[in-house]
Amino acid sequence: MAKDKIMDFDEALELFEPVLGFEVHVELNTKTKMFSAAANPAHDDNHGAAPNTLIAPVDLGLPGSLPVVNETAIRSSISLGLALGCSIAPSSRFARKNYFYPDLGKNYQISQYDEPIAFEGRVEVELEDGTIVEVPIERAHMEEDAGKLTHVGGSTGRIQGAEYSLVDYNRAGVPLVEIVTKPIYGAEHRAPEVAKAYVSTIRDIVRALGISEARMERGNLRCDANVSLRPRGQAALGTRTETKNVNSMRSVERAVRYEIQRQAAILAAGGTITQETRHWHEDTGTTSPGRPKSDADDYRYFPEPDLLPVVPSAELVEQLRAALPEPPAARRRRLKADWGFSDIDFQGVVNAGLLVEVEETVAAGATPAAARKWWTGELARIANAEGKEPAELVSPRDVAELQKLVDAGTLTDKLARQVLEGMIAGEGTPQEIVDARGLAVVSDDGALIAAIDEALASQPDVLEKIRDGKVQAAGAVIGAVMKAMRGQADAARVRELVLERAGH
Repeated sequence: MAKDKIMDFDEALELFEPVLGFEVHVELNTKTKMFSAAANPAHDDNHGAAPNTLIAPVDLGLPGSLPVVNETAIRSSISLGLALGCSIAPSSRFARKNYFYPDLGKNYQISQYDEPIAFEGRVEVELEDGTIVEVPIERAHMEEDAGKLTHVGGSTGRIQGAEYSLVDYNRAGVPLVEIVTKPIYGAEHRAPEVAKAYVSTIRDIVRALGISEARMERGNLRCDANVSLRPRGQAALGTRTETKNVNSMRSVERAVRYEIQRQAAILAAGGTITQETRHWHEDTGTTSPGRPKSDADDYRYFPEPDLLPVVPSAELVEQLRAALPEPPAARRRRLKADWGFSDIDFQGVVNAGLLVEVEETVAAGATPAAARKWWTGELARIANAEGKEPAELVSPRDVAELQKLVDAGTLTDKLARQVLEGMIAGEGTPQEIVDARGLAVVSDDGALIAAIDEALASQPDVLEKIRDGKVQAAGAVIGAVMKAMRGQADAARVRELVLERAGH
């Protein structure tokens, strides 16, 4: 595949104005699917189920099977719409979106078209420097997910060049809310940052509502990023592309930047942009053509005849509105004040996408400083090395328990890192790993003094040096003792005992 020509980002922004749009799909974590009683793989209890084990006749489109709406999914959708500042439709209905693909057993998807459950909203998005950007929401509508195809053979994992494809219907029928923005103007040079911040804000909202695990690496949250360019001074919008299913915050940012650079190079050379879907390639940081983008008419929408309209009562809507959590921007301001973090420290947590993990670790008993240290330090380093998200490694509760052992003097920081390795490897709770590996700090002065005397015997001149005022000479003894104790001694206590032996 020929490599795209791209233009320098700053040069592209001198010539063209970027216009953005996003379609974010949120998998709801209901116990069962949108239209069947099959278990929902987006619920944490069912994650990792074997292929085609979480299915029902409705999910497979078997003749005679009829859909039944999941009430909890309706409530979750209304809550999300309200959190997005949307109006809730007094009546909305489902439609059939017709297209053939092997992961849709019915050959149509039950979605909402001209009558979505939520419409006309607005979300405040906070950028890294505290700048607030308002993103207009066109609609949030309910639908079901399709199954998952695995293409076997070939070098890319895509259908092109594959020998055959396997379909897993576990995901078919998972409840989704699709959030569609209106065109976003004025982002300019900060367009990639706005993209990342918007998706991060949606993640924060659905997590706060408790309606989705919102883990992009699992597909609980998927973003399609629309980008178009128009020459400076032109009123008409340019042709847009839609980069599909970008699966991390960083990738959303990179994909938007790349599309701006790619489209600018084409337009500046006198070419035209094809309205199409694009695939994002994490390894190369590029997009490639997918399929021509279909218009609504191509899907032959018509009202779903097997489902009644959704008519929530005004009382239900107000009940759900009263239960909304605080908005993400207000929550961040409160947490920053509660934790006493500097702007740099707090922004580091936010930018790493670890606000929830730090908050839950603090709630489990750790100090804010300790929680931040673990998540943005050792856990972020290990996750980066393993190509995972930090939250995949350990739970906030276990991190808090580990810190409690440090605070109690049971572990040094060095020993705690060994325990953390055991936690990530699945060896048990922090205390279980300490017991199994014998990692607790040796607090018996008798054992420490014996090790000190042995170290002094091999370095007889150290005591005289300390007595002569060269206190730094104690370092050699402390190091020898720590080595002899396999790092399980409190270095500060060893130092005190060495100085006592020297009469200092």
